[in-house]
Amino acid sequence: MGDAELGLASPCVEGSKWWLGWRMALAEGFSPEVSLLTPCHWSLLPRAEPQETVISGFQCDYSWFLFLFCVFLFTLVWLYVAIIILNDFHNFNEFIFKQRKLWLDWSLVLLIATAVLITYSAVLLVLALCLQLCGQPLKLHWLHKTLLILTALTVAAAFTGLGIKWAEEWRSARISLQATGPFLHIGIVGGMTLLAWPLASFIYRTRNTGLKVFLLLVYCMVMTALYLTPLGITSPCIMEENQLPPKPALVGHRGAPMLATQSFHLCSFASADGVPFLMHDEELLRTTNVQAVFPERAALNSTTFNWTDLQQLDAGSWFLERKPFPTVQSLSAGDRYQATKQRIPSLEQALEAAKQSNISIMFDLRPENHSDYQSFVNATLEVILQSGIPLQQVLWLPDGFREQVKQRAPGVQQVYGRKRLQNEKEPLLHVNLPYQDMSSEEIRQYRQDNISVNLYVVNQPWLFSVLWCSGVSSVTTNACQVLKEMKHPIWLLQTALWDSTGESSIPRVSSNLLFRWLCLLLWDKSETDVLLTKINSLMQE
Repeated sequence: MGDAELGLASPCVEGSKWWLGWRMALAEGFSPEVSLLTPCHWSLLPRAEPQETVISGFQCDYSWFLFLFCVFLFTLVWLYVAIIILNDFHNFNEFIFKQRKLWLDWSLVLLIATAVLITYSAVLLVLALCLQLCGQPLKLHWLHKTLLILTALTVAAAFTGLGIKWAEEWRSARISLQATGPFLHIGIVGGMTLLAWPLASFIYRTRNTGLKVFLLLVYCMVMTALYLTPLGITSPCIMEENQLPPKPALVGHRGAPMLATQSFHLCSFASADGVPFLMHDEELLRTTNVQAVFPERAALNSTTFNWTDLQQLDAGSWFLERKPFPTVQSLSAGDRYQATKQRIPSLEQALEAAKQSNISIMFDLRPENHSDYQSFVNATLEVILQSGIPLQQVLWLPDGFREQVKQRAPGVQQVYGRKRLQNEKEPLLHVNLPYQDMSSEEIRQYRQDNISVNLYVVNQPWLFSVLWCSGVSSVTTNACQVLKEMKHPIWLLQTALWDSTGESSIPRVSSNLLFRWLCLLLWDKSETDVLLTKINSLMQE
């Protein structure tokens, strides 16, 4: 008897006849073989133990399918975390530069690698689902098995490294869930609702009663947990439109001070001869050509150079060569020429620009552990007082010798890099903290107590939206050009819409299960009749 007589000539092409051919093949001792790397074909099974062999193969397939599904979820979670940590990736770039003296935007490497892993596992999972739903064995190729194991190990290593070297990013992930939690909940409920259809089909065709009960219990438990999830989620983004606080002010940071509308934040040092100047790094290697001009002193602290030496350095060409921000590509030829002529700016120049633009300036004075730090403070205060800038436009952040600053310049606004204490002698009016250090509840409480809260560094719109909904006063950012264009938070969900998610899902799940079950009953009856007719005709032949 040939394959064509059994209806097995083209099991991958004949479509509606395939299921009948597969069941006939099992009855005759044939097994359909489908691999994700090879075309499907039919092979004759040994008649000695056909049932045990098939069961063993199915168990192996289910194990690999479960592993594939777990790898996909694992990689998907890493993709989410990778997107979240992009807000602080400039810190990682600086860390690599300090260790290897190599400057590169490693965020591109991270995104490309993550996209490759998630795409590979997603495509493999879709193909595996198609085979499983059609009743075909998975027969995963050894190459795919190896790549899946390597994918799991790579993602596990990434999570481990994140936990060891960058543990504060876990707090960033928790903050992100305040924004994305309600929307993720809606998406998962919708996905689980749609899953009811193929699940009913699988349970109906499965002969193992224990497996049926297990799958139904797991599904019901997951759905119950999802319906109860809103009770444990607190998000500042769940509110009515009229409850939204005012948009936070933008404090320009590093390369974005002139794009800010109200104030900017800078880091100030003092040269060996007492001239305060602006610089972010304590060393000059990354942002100047000190290696070419003073090779023997290139690794020294910038405070060991006098002002005359500092003015010999090119402080602009590095920006064009290393492209620390994507916006470098948008510079005109004239802007690029001006960049090559930049020198290290003094604090006096920055104060003059702030006075003319009528914007505030907040700065750090580094390094605070310097043996001559008090002279740095005195030199900085002298420049501020001589500049003629209104003192209310100056926000003083350094803690060292703060009382001396209050006495010499009482009009300067004092900004504290800590939370308020219970026994505070003087009420705090301004605080400046990392965005991970304050919860939404604390931000609301400070706002009610008329305490201005500035959080840093906020670069991504999702994070800015969360803090906007929380009621923060201002944020320090490198992305003024992006955040200033936002007219509305990207995360804002009305309470009534979220509450209705579970209510609308319950009847859909029930109807999906029931309708699919009825369809399978009707379809299976007609299929059985055709199968019995075919068997009878074959026996007569």
